[in-house]
Amino acid sequence: MDAASPPAETLLLGPASLDRYPAEGVVLPGGGVLNMAYHWAVAGVPFHLLTRIGDDHPQVFRAFLRRHHIAHSGRSIVASGRSASIDVVVREDRQPWMDNFVEGVWTDFRLTAHEETLLPSARRLHAVLVGPVVREVERLRVDGRLDHATVTGDFLSLRRYTVDRFARTLAHLDAGFVGWPGEPDDPMVGAMRDAAFDLRRLVVVTMGARDVRVFDGRGAPTERSVRVRAVPVRGTTVGCGDAFIAAFLAAWWRGADACRAAEQGAEQGALATAWSRPLPDVAYTG
Repeated sequence: MDAASPPAETLLLGPASLDRYPAEGVVLPGGGVLNMAYHWAVAGVPFHLLTRIGDDHPQVFRAFLRRHHIAHSGRSIVASGRSASIDVVVREDRQPWMDNFVEGVWTDFRLTAHEETLLPSARRLHAVLVGPVVREVERLRVDGRLDHATVTGDFLSLRRYTVDRFARTLAHLDAGFVGWPGEPDDPMVGAMRDAAFDLRRLVVVTMGARDVRVFDGRGAPTERSVRVRAVPVRGTTVGCGDAFIAAFLAAWWRGADACRAAEQGAEQGALATAWSRPLPDVAYTG
């Protein structure tokens, strides 16, 4: 049994994965949840990581967690089987293409009894919304286990999402984030706005260096556009979304309004374009 974890007001939930770079033969600890954990650790944001790794390569992740003093649930994070993994290809335009996601130990993911003891003290939970995480967030919401918490989620570019499925998932969140790869006037952008307004939720849509749209349905429905400072991409854009969300939430939780939080998120996202990986090299070797 794991030792008792201290109460945590902020929980971060999602799959740590092995980032595989086939063209280079490199494998690194990754996944949006680890990227966000790094940013929060550097910024001094206190939180507790809820994740799951396989017993095939646990040392890859454990070394990362130790290096950055990331609080997690000890032995509860290790399950029998393969770790989740994904292939990362950086294209000539410096944009990432991520594919071949393997769920591994996430296929039947559910919080352990030990991890569930952390829920009553949580005021905030942010989730990276792959399928198994969506199912778990929905279960906890339906059971009333998160009624006291603000729940936010990263939709991961809406790949494999229909309008109806987006709305069903958003209904279980207080705020959702989308990294939108398409055109700003695509009908799906309007559908996200409509869902935010209908459900009285906050939806933040990032569009790279073009724009950030803030659809706020929590009071009188408002749509705002936040200007983004375009910068030369010296590394790659992989990881920019994670940097954006980490900075947005840190500012929002401190009391910034959604537009000001989006401005801070955009600043951090721009900095991430200098890195050749989702995180700076020192994150993996320092």
